[in-house]
Amino acid sequence: MKKYWLLVIGMACTLSVLAQKNEYAYQRSLGIKMFPGAISYKKDWGADAKIEAMLYVSSDFFRLTGLYEKYFPLTPEAPGLNWFIGGGAHWGIWTDNWKNRYPTRESGIAIGVDGIIGLDYKIKNAPLNISLDWQPSFNIIGYQYFESGWGGIGIRYVLQ
Repeated sequence: MKKYWLLVIGMACTLSVLAQKNEYAYQRSLGIKMFPGAISYKKDWGADAKIEAMLYVSSDFFRLTGLYEKYFPLTPEAPGLNWFIGGGAHWGIWTDNWKNRYPTRESGIAIGVDGIIGLDYKIKNAPLNISLDWQPSFNIIGYQYFESGWGGIGIRYVLQ
């Protein structure tokens, strides 16, 4: 019986240490990213990496973007604050509204590559994640152009 209680106490101490170590960690989050405005979902993808899916919808376009992001601690003095870098791709469709405003440009489908660099902060013991990033992209199929103005602030509810 004594061995049983020692095992239970040992497991409780281990779980307590692990919980304290991961008070800034999160596995999945869902929220919004502002500019140009998207629904954002992040999920763990191996050690120190996440994947992010973003859905943009406006009167001009519909765009789905998928990114792989590698995370690094910014400084030991700021737990929960990480910087990240990554890349991915996007697929989108320009609407008739966009075609009417820019009649000389090709329209329809937009397929391209994206990069991302930014900061990510998980608020200690709160189900909230905030990020600030820059997301340049280049359309390869459709109207070909480099877009340097995307990025912004993301606010997500931590699901797990």
